[in-house]
Amino acid sequence: MDLATVPAKPHDRLASALSGDMAAVNAMIRERMASEHAPRIPEVTAHLVEAGGKRLRPMLTLAAARLCGYGGPYHVHLAATVEFIHTATLLHDDVVDDSKQRRGRPTANLLWDNTSSVLVGDYLFARSFQLMVETGSLRVLDILANASATIAEGEVLQLTAARNLATTEDTYLRVVRGKTAALFSAATEVGGIIAGAPEAQVRALHAYGDALGIAFQIVDDLLDYGGTEAIGKSRGDDFREGKLTLPVIRALARADADERAFWARAIGKGRVEDGDLERAQAILARHGALESTRQSALDWAATARRSLGALPDHALRDMLSDLADYVVERIS
Repeated sequence: MDLATVPAKPHDRLASALSGDMAAVNAMIRERMASEHAPRIPEVTAHLVEAGGKRLRPMLTLAAARLCGYGGPYHVHLAATVEFIHTATLLHDDVVDDSKQRRGRPTANLLWDNTSSVLVGDYLFARSFQLMVETGSLRVLDILANASATIAEGEVLQLTAARNLATTEDTYLRVVRGKTAALFSAATEVGGIIAGAPEAQVRALHAYGDALGIAFQIVDDLLDYGGTEAIGKSRGDDFREGKLTLPVIRALARADADERAFWARAIGKGRVEDGDLERAQAILARHGALESTRQSALDWAATARRSLGALPDHALRDMLSDLADYVVERIS
């Protein structure tokens, strides 16, 4: 291959290496999101599925299965399952958060309505369970069913923690492990299971997905205070929604009386005024909360890379290692 044609980013290299499998996954997604009697289902689903998402989670499943030597067809079913679960949670999240933008486009609930988004999300969850069952693996079904429940639990925990200035880092980590890392770790773990990998490798894949998912979410939370509209949502969304993310939790721990009063008004009571986001950014920078949060993301990425040590020497393993670095490089 000409060096000029080699994808530069780890995610793109992984996509190139798995292009055949991903084509099969995309075909299966289009086939299974169809509905003979309710055309709104494929309309709403296609709006989000075809909006240019990176398909990171299904690629993790494909990479894990191939890395462990799998040669059968069911990694495609599992990758489609993972993408359906992810898409369903996004549809539901946008309703809960009253979001107006997702992946740089208007959200489905804005273009259609909340009811359509919730019901289509439910349909995709049901479709995901049909796909799981087709693999014939009760263990796979158990892992993905547990992940689905954990995601919902994490979202509810985040809802109850919103605007609560007493939220701790431990609670934050439980939220992140629930709403984000649970699907990452399930995605990698089931790839190893369907391949019949040894238990040590299955555990390593779970650990990799867990750490990668945590790093990914920490970076997303950090980008809310320092990113651009290009990240797919409006900068400051978490701030306006009163979410206690890691930078804010750490700034609160060091806040003086005036700063605590600011956080209590803007996040605790939800009274956000013009210039508040910029003031929040200045407070976070003053206390080193942005840099310490970035370091935490780097630490989780390093944990993900170390987890790969138990897996076979393979080009895909190297790509997964590079991917862990890339997730954090978004804030470098």
